[in-house]
This record gives sequence, structure tokens and C-alpha cells, in this order.
Amino acid sequence: MDRTERFYRIDQMIQERTVVPLQSFLDELEVSRATFKRDLDYMRERFNAPIEYDRDNNGYRFSDKPRAGPRYQLPGLWFNASEVHALLTMQELLKGLDPGILAPHVEPLMERLNALLDPHPRPLSQGRGERESNSQGRGERPSIEEIKKRIRIVRMAARGMKLEFFELAATATLKRLRLAITFWSRHSDKTTERVVSPQRLVFYRGNWYLDAWCHLREGIRSFGLDGIRAAKLLADKAKNVPEAELDDYLATSYGIFAGRPKGWAKLRFSPTAARWVAHEKWHSKQRSRFETDGGYILEVPFGDDRELVMDILKYGPECRVLEPKELAEKVAELAKATVKLYGG
Repeated sequence: MDRTERFYRIDQMIQERTVVPLQSFLDELEVSRATFKRDLDYMRERFNAPIEYDRDNNGYRFSDKPRAGPRYQLPGLWFNASEVHALLTMQELLKGLDPGILAPHVEPLMERLNALLDPHPRPLSQGRGERESNSQGRGERPSIEEIKKRIRIVRMAARGMKLEFFELAATATLKRLRLAITFWSRHSDKTTERVVSPQRLVFYRGNWYLDAWCHLREGIRSFGLDGIRAAKLLADKAKNVPEAELDDYLATSYGIFAGRPKGWAKLRFSPTAARWVAHEKWHSKQRSRFETDGGYILEVPFGDDRELVMDILKYGPECRVLEPKELAEKVAELAKATVKLYGG
């Protein structure tokens, strides 16, 4: 039983039995007398637990006497060691997704969880090599410092965005309010004033997007948060779009640009590229098969072809567009234009 679970069990035993003998704790918790005393001291110091020893009844009970300090209360969320480490690990992943966006809001919770997990950290005077050696030798659980050191996410090609706009978008999304934004489109290089009803936030390929109902265009749109130049929370309630309708528009076609599919792209990858592509999921409705020579056929629905074209071109001669003809011609023209840059 993990230490945090023991705290909860100690509390439960006293609540149910009023007075609990020492031996009952040792038997049910399966710990030594010294470990139980350390747990008890920790509950008194950290949670202000009013637990006292009743000599007359030879057991531990909750005191009826008023106790100075905050009211005794165990944390509302209770995790075992594995769950705490999963949360601490998730914190590092959140930092890696977009440093400075989610981390400030999650950090206080993570510090409390780490305190529960490792209430008696080793002295700072102890050498790092000695600490690591001792930890490995005893098979101790890794500390938050160890998790930070051993988990790393490298973000490539992520576009910068302002924390202020992320927070406003998140608030509007969760509170179901409209948002007034000044939005710059990289594709058209134009800036427009819009009122949107946020539906959900999406983290995609290193960047955050806001799926919303655009009251200017009277339709569903996806806005890159890095394109927002100004934002203001409005008091008006957001228009709710059914999840099925959102997915019908945003998830039925390839890529973040989405839109309803215009057709299917049929791509053939070389045997070499197939070793990677065959293990990737390009779309939830994709169709695929291997050919006798090891080549790989992949079919995906698409509407706006910008992202699809970029993904095709990155494979160079390892990927050929078989269908439709218009997509094949577009990729070929871009490939020729690239060759011209190098005097070809």
C-alpha cells in the first residue's frame, strides 16, 4: 500500500471505529511501528489531523478539543504513487507542448502532488551522484527532478502565440461565451474583425487551433491562435454546434484546413517509404493496402488540398499521386518549380 493510500486508510479506520488500537493499524496497513508513527506525524503536521492517543481505551482517536490552524481535511483528489507519477509526467508533456501556456496553471497542483509523493526529500548537500546511486540501489520511485531530466519533447516549426489569447479562447470555450477577435490569415494575408462562438480547442502539429462558429461567415471555421491579433470576451452566449456537425465539417477531410471532402486522394509509396507510412494514421477513414513489391497504397478523403500537398511533397520521389488527376498535376507543377530554383 502506498503512503498516500495509508493516510486515507488511517482516516477511514478512525472514522468507522472511533478508537483504533495500534496493532490494528500495523496489521491492516502492513507497516512497522516506526512507519506508522511517521505517517501519523505527517498527517498532524501537513493536514493538521487532530489524532490523539486515548490511554483509557488504548487506541487512537480524533480529538474533540479545538485545534489551532486550518481545518483538518485530506486532499479532495487522492492518488496512488503510479497515478501521481503519471500526472507529474503529464506535466512535463504539457510544458513540452507549449511552454508557458498550460504549465503555470498546472504547476501548483503538481507541486502539491510531488509533496505527497516525496514528503521527505533528500538533503541538498548530498551529492548528485550519491543521490542517484542510492535511489537506484534502493529501487526508490523517481523524484520530480528525475522526471524532468529524463523526459524531453523537442518542438519543431511551432508558431509563437500570446498566453493572453490562449486564456481568452479557453475561457470562452469552457464558459460558452462569444469571442470578438481580430484575425490575420496567413493564406490570404488579410486581417478581419470577427465574432466567433468557440466550440473546442485543438492542439495539432505543434500549434493550437480554435474550432468555432464564425458569425461573419455564418459557418464553421478553424482559427490558428497564432493568427489572433486582438481578442475580447463578450457577454453573449455562444452558439452551440452539435459535435456530429463539427466532425462532419472538420474531421471528414484531410488536415486542419478540413472542409467537406471533394474526393479521395490515391497515393503510392515506395517500399522504402512504406516502412514508415504503413504505421502512420493519416485519416480516420483512410484505406490502405500493400502491393506485391512492398509498395504501399494509401487513400484519404480531402477537401482543401494545401496540407495534403505539403505532406506528399516531403516524400519527394518516394510518393506518387495516382488519383485524382488534378492533384497529381498540382504536385507535379510544384515539383518542377522547385527544380527550377536549382537551375534544373
